[in-house]
Amino acid sequence: MSKPVIREPMRSNSRSNRARILATARQELGRNPDVTLEEIARAAGVVRRTLFGHFPGRAALLDALAEEASEALRGSAARTPDAEEAPRRALARFVLSIWPVGDRYRLLLALARQDLGTERVSEILTPARNEATAILERGQRAGVFHDRLPATVLSVALEALTLSLLESVNTGAWEDDGTRAAVATLVAAGVAEKEATAIVEGVASEMRAVTSDG
Repeated sequence: MSKPVIREPMRSNSRSNRARILATARQELGRNPDVTLEEIARAAGVVRRTLFGHFPGRAALLDALAEEASEALRGSAARTPDAEEAPRRALARFVLSIWPVGDRYRLLLALARQDLGTERVSEILTPARNEATAILERGQRAGVFHDRLPATVLSVALEALTLSLLESVNTGAWEDDGTRAAVATLVAAGVAEKEATAIVEGVASEMRAVTSDG
């Protein structure tokens, strides 16, 4: 009689442990950027050896979280409409789409600059930067965004604005679901505030309807 195969359940348990460790790390790092790996292991309900079996050090854990952030950003960028959507609406939709991702990883990005370096952070943000730059270029050609700055430079500036607003939410200085950030982004790109507000409200309403239908 052949012996029962037990490898797959073990693999499944390993995947479950890894996912739980990553989820706990996001939460604990959000509370305390200096939290230790041992403290994360306890919070995740695993022994220290299990955590180190998946992540041999802090850098490895942060790199895994960074990869999650990168995948999430790629997914958000992929959900934005095609190039036929009006640039102002496309920019509003872009900000509203990435806001939940940015909110989730805002502290990670700050940690990554210290632990993983600016090149890794740049790699994480590349999908979002490319999408934003393409929208801004279309808007500048159409004359709906100001052209005082090249699209690539304006994209970086708007990214810094978004991260700053996310950090304000993180510190409790501000509350937003992404709509006010989207309005601020459109205004910074050269859209009048009243028009920006109407555009964001319309796009946000459409996105809520799609989510509700889904």
